[in-house]
Amino acid sequence: MTPLAQGMLSAPPIDYAAIAPLLIVLAAASVAVLVEAFLPRHQRWPAQVVLSILALGGAGLALGLYAGSGADGITTIGDALAVDRPTLFLWGTLLALGLAGVLLIADRSVEPGGAFLASAATRAAAGGGTGGLPELPEDRSYGAPGLAPTMQTEVFPFTLFALGGMMAFVAANDLLTMFVALEVLSLPLYLMCGLARRRRLLSQEAAVKYFLLGAFASAFFLYGLALIYGYAGSVRFSEIAEASVGSAASDALLFGGLALLVVGLMFKGSVGPFHTWTPDVYQGAPTPVTAFMAACTKVAAFGAILRVLQVAFGDTRWEWRGVLWAVAIASMAIGAVLGLTQTDIKRMIAYSSVAHAGFLLLGAMAITDAGVSSTLFYLLAYGFTTIAVFAVISLVRNADGEATHLSQWAGLAKRSPIVAGVMTFLLLALAGIPLTSGFTAKFAVFAAALGDGMVPLVVIALVASAVAAFFYIRVIVLMYFSEPAADGPTVTVPGAFTTAAITLGVIVTLLLGIAPTLALNWAAGGGLVG
Repeated sequence: MTPLAQGMLSAPPIDYAAIAPLLIVLAAASVAVLVEAFLPRHQRWPAQVVLSILALGGAGLALGLYAGSGADGITTIGDALAVDRPTLFLWGTLLALGLAGVLLIADRSVEPGGAFLASAATRAAAGGGTGGLPELPEDRSYGAPGLAPTMQTEVFPFTLFALGGMMAFVAANDLLTMFVALEVLSLPLYLMCGLARRRRLLSQEAAVKYFLLGAFASAFFLYGLALIYGYAGSVRFSEIAEASVGSAASDALLFGGLALLVVGLMFKGSVGPFHTWTPDVYQGAPTPVTAFMAACTKVAAFGAILRVLQVAFGDTRWEWRGVLWAVAIASMAIGAVLGLTQTDIKRMIAYSSVAHAGFLLLGAMAITDAGVSSTLFYLLAYGFTTIAVFAVISLVRNADGEATHLSQWAGLAKRSPIVAGVMTFLLLALAGIPLTSGFTAKFAVFAAALGDGMVPLVVIALVASAVAAFFYIRVIVLMYFSEPAADGPTVTVPGAFTTAAITLGVIVTLLLGIAPTLALNWAAGGGLVG
């Protein structure tokens, strides 16, 4: 008689205090769907903004209380989730970046009425409306005649579901849970990329490309999962690690499965050469979505990469490290070299993210506590800098919307010295100049890689950093040493939400550059459990 027939099957124990931040975010996402279904349209925007901010604040409070209790790393829900110090650090990073992303998404001052349409399927009409806006039914996008367009709010539950998926992704303790979390975080992002109010065709192209390439990457991940299950007889990381050092099965299944897993994970992390979606999607998506995606998805992807490589495959690192060396070199070279050729600033930052993904791989490959902590710190520093960069980009506008061509940034310092100064500081941080978070993060990652014997890779990374610094400095030179065109773009005065997001990004970038000890100590507070 089976255990189920005997009534012996029991529910796994759940530590609700440990997973409270994740539960709060997913519960708020579900409530946000009900808000869309039942509240009158004119009440949805304030309700969704308040709900999202309260949810992120409540999840942060729950996270702080649990982290302050001194609890050791645990696994819960039948060992499906691992809540350890790196998980708590990543959750805190995601919640803080998610708050900045929600503020940008909620802003209605930079783009009158908000940056979003109600439906990603809405087409751009031929000879669209004023300023390139498509002609749409008034009751869906514009409100009453003569009034400013109203913001559609479906994007808020998408954001919360994506954020909840990211939190589950970095805490997943088995491959099946990780795959489910991957889909939960990806599907809302596909839709959000197609919701831009302006430049509809570019936005829809970005959404389609992201969806199709994301589907292929998910298929690679799932096939790799199947091969590893065939090898280890389990999808749990600890059991995969045990099988990798003591199984009589063919290693072809193990390393073939790992290769396919890596393809799926590297795609999410914008690691070259699996980056082909990144420039088009960064350029075509609404800039608030690009900011949220560039910061939070990078954190989620590399949090998962750390857990897979260190917990499940740490004992076989000598077999796979050579391949990842080549991937890291390719990513740094692609990002640094192709970034030099870009004329659109959003595409330039996209290639910058590809180069930074290569730097992050150095920390992820160092199977040491220093490798984990340096990678976590790098993700925190990069996330805040990037979200502030895209917030500043959204302020420089012309009649057709955002002015993203580099030539349109010429002489920006003469039009708005404050915006140019903030952008300069953030670009120097991305370049890794001292007294910014970028320098501290790169130093920590390179030191961890040196400590694990990756001297040639660190030398290549230093060269790539020097090359990449050129395209950041090119924008600074354009802003300060070129004359602005007579019909050049204007700088929109940001509202309170965008101002708060930029201020948060700048302050964190500065603090992590001049006083990084607290964050570094928190990142080094404990190892991964499985």
